[in-house]
Amino acid sequence: MRASMLSAVLRTAARPSLVARSARTTPLLARSASGHAQETFESFSERYVAFFQNAEDLFEVQRGLNNCFAHDLVPSTAVVEAAVRAARRVNDYATAVRVFEGIKEKVENKSQYQAYVDELKPLREELGIQLKEELYTS
Repeated sequence: MRASMLSAVLRTAARPSLVARSARTTPLLARSASGHAQETFESFSERYVAFFQNAEDLFEVQRGLNNCFAHDLVPSTAVVEAAVRAARRVNDYATAVRVFEGIKEKVENKSQYQAYVDELKPLREELGIQLKEELYTS
């Protein structure tokens, strides 16, 4: 008797109710009721520029880059400039180059990446940063 009762409970638990099925089909973002306000792109940029300006070691710079690039947006040139300067300040050339590689992965097409590269060319020249594509085409 006990085994059949357990079997009935498991069958009932395994069968999702109509309410549970409809909740599963709703996108996660639409169901989010966290109460947090959406951050604007400007405040995002200001927050990360300030973060990178105050970063004191390589771990902090890399942690900030991981957090910044985890968002579903491409950071502004001001954020990229602050990140590259922070990487050079902590004396890590490779991280400075990888900031540009991260931008290359985040943008939608090559022309957007080229716009970042062109706009940040004076910064790259000032800090002595060469990109991979420049090294292999020279």
